[in-house]
Amino acid sequence: MASRRKGRILAFQALYCWEATGGSMSEVVDFSWLESEKLARLDQGISDFSRLLIIGTIENIKAVDTMIQAHLKNWDFSRLNRVDLALLRMSTYTLMYQDDIAPSIVINEAIGISQEFGTNESYRFVNGVLDSIRKTIQGSLPHES
Repeated sequence: MASRRKGRILAFQALYCWEATGGSMSEVVDFSWLESEKLARLDQGISDFSRLLIIGTIENIKAVDTMIQAHLKNWDFSRLNRVDLALLRMSTYTLMYQDDIAPSIVINEAIGISQEFGTNESYRFVNGVLDSIRKTIQGSLPHES
């Protein structure tokens, strides 16, 4: 699963880049923003998984952002730092639209990535928001044991 982790990190970085630069989706998914050495070594499986996450997140950005906004407690969406925002967007998209991936994996991966790239408090914040989203989504699904 290390390749999935690398794919999530790449997608998170691409979404960060997309938000920060206001670039087009095509500019982000071609990974031209990566250093040429890293781009040359990029595994096809990792890049395909990343593209799935990036395209899905951007194509569903309104629904994803609405879901995030609904689960921010005492926090304004416009005040989210870009690292947390990119991570929340990618993970919320996965929770909402990729039911073949266990929510616990999505949240654990997001926590790990936020510990690596975010602030000292990012992982707690990301965990709280995503867990709240998970509960909402699971509450709206047919009952599972």
